[in-house]
Amino acid sequence: MRTSWPGSAMSRSRARISLRRPTAGSRMRRRSWPTAASRTSRFRPGSRSSTGSRGRWTTSDSRSRPARSGKPFMSTARLYEIRGDVAPVSPCVLLDRSAGRPRGFWAAGDRWVAHTGLMGKVSIRHGDADVARSRFGSVQEESRRLFSRVLPAGGRPEGPANGRPRVSADCRPRIFGGFAFWPRRKPDPVWSSFPPALFHLPEVELEHRPADGRCSLVVRGRTPDDAERHWGRWAELLERAAASGHGVVRGVAGSPPTGDAVAGFRGLAPSAPPARVLGTDRATWGRMVWQALSKIGAGDAEKIVLARILEVAPAQSLEPADLVIALWEENHGSYVFLFEPAPGEAIVGAAPETIATLVNGVAKATAVAGSVRVGADSVETAQLAQDLLDSAKDRAEQDFVVRDVVARLRRLGCRVQRDVEPHVLALARIQHLETKIAAEVPPGISLLNILESLHPNPAVCGIPRDVARSVLTDSEDFDRGWYAGPVGFLDSEGKGIFVPALRSAVRRGEHWRLFAGAGIVAGSDPALEWEETELKFRPVLSAIARAGATESTAVGTG
Repeated sequence: MRTSWPGSAMSRSRARISLRRPTAGSRMRRRSWPTAASRTSRFRPGSRSSTGSRGRWTTSDSRSRPARSGKPFMSTARLYEIRGDVAPVSPCVLLDRSAGRPRGFWAAGDRWVAHTGLMGKVSIRHGDADVARSRFGSVQEESRRLFSRVLPAGGRPEGPANGRPRVSADCRPRIFGGFAFWPRRKPDPVWSSFPPALFHLPEVELEHRPADGRCSLVVRGRTPDDAERHWGRWAELLERAAASGHGVVRGVAGSPPTGDAVAGFRGLAPSAPPARVLGTDRATWGRMVWQALSKIGAGDAEKIVLARILEVAPAQSLEPADLVIALWEENHGSYVFLFEPAPGEAIVGAAPETIATLVNGVAKATAVAGSVRVGADSVETAQLAQDLLDSAKDRAEQDFVVRDVVARLRRLGCRVQRDVEPHVLALARIQHLETKIAAEVPPGISLLNILESLHPNPAVCGIPRDVARSVLTDSEDFDRGWYAGPVGFLDSEGKGIFVPALRSAVRRGEHWRLFAGAGIVAGSDPALEWEETELKFRPVLSAIARAGATESTAVGTG
């Protein structure tokens, strides 16, 4: 992974809290601990049943539930957080027990965080006043209000008897989510659960630290007792999972896990054939590229990034958690993400670059552009990489991104440093040109300020922005939604990371829509740009096949 993971230190700030009761699907009867052959079983921690039995736990105490209407409501109630170390386990342990609830997964190599539940959210809806210009500022304001209501639970909850570590009363809330590429007044129904901006404050977070091989568990509740009790129950479940052999699924530190290791735990199918798909046809793509080239030839634009889609309907139900684990297993050099705000509606992806990170006053970004496949062996891969470095067209395309990012950071008052020359970023199936950029950020400039300035950069939109955006609106007959928009997380100290939602797919019901784009510059060939998008579809298509969707049917075209 070429992106840094923001530091774990976080503290408090202030927000209205949106709380909701668990759905009926989140209450599940007691079942046996799942095995590799029976991974549909669920055993979920939470509060005791009225009989005092531990056989019917849910993930929140009944006292913490709002009115039985099931609708979110705004509250000024305090929330309480507790954290501590637990034995290393697979993220699948948490994700499998979160089916039917909001959940997410974010990974950079062997460092990952999985989360579930919803204790609060920040949401900027379609139709909100001036949403296109105000959404970043609104998220900043509302997230500060939300953070301010989260307090440390204190105490040391009773957990597993076999040497549970001490629990920290430190309070470091963070929210997970993202932004649409740009807000639309009438979004496509496939994006109905993804407004212009949406962030969740989870009930439970499980994070793996490669440095020491441990996992940290964060649990939030509406009272200190709730948080402490639920932390102990989650910790006990995770300890039992670790003792049962459900450890962290990975290979040697710093390397991808083997296919057999991941497939064995998840029941995936490493050799499943690709799903059959249809999407934007070549003729439509050719017209889109020629329209962009006409703008570039007239001097109206230097670069325009076009996208196309594939629609996939797997023959069997495909869980978003299964898909993201398969994607992670094969793309350890990318930033892999899942955000599922509502059951059955999720976005997954594997971004090769970062829009921005901010840690201790230093912002970092990567400028990525230009693409070539990975060779059949190391010799061919090295030759293709050199060809990419020698390509005047690809160097010019990548330089547009570098110059734009550097200029926008400087306009914010940042002192900027950058690589003198690009290098090749080699991923599992594709290689890119990459330039690393770092900036000292002046006081008063937040990560969301930086994000607002940089998005959308020329790697996902074009240059100039307004012209490129106009061409995209005219050419693309689908809604980008969150595709290529910023996704990531932000904590109460302002630290965080955002990446563009690339190599991505959105799910609604049983259908998946995949996205891929290509930068059009002077000299672009529609056929070659088509092949580039084919390369960019491969990570998700391969993950779909690996996750068990061995057959599928086309459901539409772009």
